[in-house]
Amino acid sequence: MNAGHVGEVRVSTIWDVLRQVRDPELGDDLVSLGMVRSVGVERAGRSAEPEGDAGSGPPAWQVTVHLALTVASCPLRSEIQGEVERRLGSVPGVSHVLIEVVPMTGEERSAVMSRARWKARERPNRVTVPARTRVLAVASGKGGVGKSSISVNLAVALAGLGHRVGLLDADIWGFSVPRMLGVGGELQVRDSLIVPLVADVPRGELHVVSMGFLAGEEQAVMWRGLLLSRAVQQFLEDVAWPDIDYLVVDMPPGTGDVQMGLARLLPQAMVLLVTTPSLAAQKVAARVADMATKGYLGILGVVESMSTFACAHGESYALFGSGGGQRLADDLGVPLLASVPIDPELSSGNDSGQPAVLAGTGAGASALMELAEHIATRIVPPVSIAGCTARLAAALEAAAP
Repeated sequence: MNAGHVGEVRVSTIWDVLRQVRDPELGDDLVSLGMVRSVGVERAGRSAEPEGDAGSGPPAWQVTVHLALTVASCPLRSEIQGEVERRLGSVPGVSHVLIEVVPMTGEERSAVMSRARWKARERPNRVTVPARTRVLAVASGKGGVGKSSISVNLAVALAGLGHRVGLLDADIWGFSVPRMLGVGGELQVRDSLIVPLVADVPRGELHVVSMGFLAGEEQAVMWRGLLLSRAVQQFLEDVAWPDIDYLVVDMPPGTGDVQMGLARLLPQAMVLLVTTPSLAAQKVAARVADMATKGYLGILGVVESMSTFACAHGESYALFGSGGGQRLADDLGVPLLASVPIDPELSSGNDSGQPAVLAGTGAGASALMELAEHIATRIVPPVSIAGCTARLAAALEAAAP
């Protein structure tokens, strides 16, 4: 939890955060669906300063949320609770999150179904990414920290675990995903929607969209803010994304128009922050975290890239310093999910179009495979297709013409 903010945590802020948490099956936010009955905020003491005594730091706050689910035994209960905890835990000043869950009354369930039907008719959000898809936005404060390499290998590793995965190369200026995957060709249009290209991955499926399929590899894309935002919008609204379990988004570095557009179009996205161990990279990455927090996006955790380099004779060297990933994670109150060492196999795999995780050898590939397994089995597992009976009935009814 993040307790490093001086000042009061406002109830209105908590409601704003909860409006970014979506029901995986109905595709609407918990507040609009009437699933949040009440919110409470109270002092929980004081946090510890980094170099001071416990209890001497800024005020810490406890948030209590009363959730009403369609049925008490809803299989999605733990997933919804986990999402709420992650989102609220990233709010500066929040040290504890308590969630109390009760079943809805019959009248409340009817209201949820009515809301689902209205949502299906109005379709205010036209994104073609399925509501149940887990969106992982891989972001960094600066370029050259290994973000794209981590995005590609993470997507391939998740697909290798048997999942259906989408990979969106949102780095419009600096696209590199096609070369790293060894995928080429032109995007086709079917029924007015762009069809993603499919990368060859054992066991699973990997569907890829990139500006690199529309422009030559050495061709400069000289677009400004409005065109950049529109390109990302088109990749989310006009692409025939299949029923994917995960969408990995390789974000451009920094905090510009593309990042703000993604927050608006995919508020359910969870951010993976990539940094190197150096203090400079850590501080720049903190700006991305600040942007995500202001946009009410959840921060899933930190991935430290280029952590160490191991020579053939067994000695390890911290070429870019040490501890930056853990310091950033501690400052944000999120976990350090992985430390990926400098590995020549990662670099050569990127150049040859054969991601290192396909071979499964090398320290870098092992770290990224462990990250994918951790995400898929513990942190954000795929949303179960078999959800609550009441929810599925509402979804089916809403989808009926």
